[in-house]
Amino acid sequence: MTWGPWQILLVLAIILILFGGKKLPELAHSLGKSLGEFKKGKEEGDKETAKPVEAEKGSEPKQIADPKPVTPEVVG
Repeated sequence: MTWGPWQILLVLAIILILFGGKKLPELAHSLGKSLGEFKKGKEEGDKETAKPVEAEKGSEPKQIADPKPVTPEVVG
């Protein structure tokens, strides 16, 4: 379903009636703050996940001990 100009206008009118003219700027401000906090948290999360990968790049690879050879069992 595509939204035409009448549907958008109707939704905006309902929002204006429900919240009133005084509350809309407050809602927009709090929505903007929330979006900013979300972006900031997302960037911090991306930095935290990138740090371990960068730290491992400079370190030497761990040596794995040679496993003992496995001798096959004879089933008789």
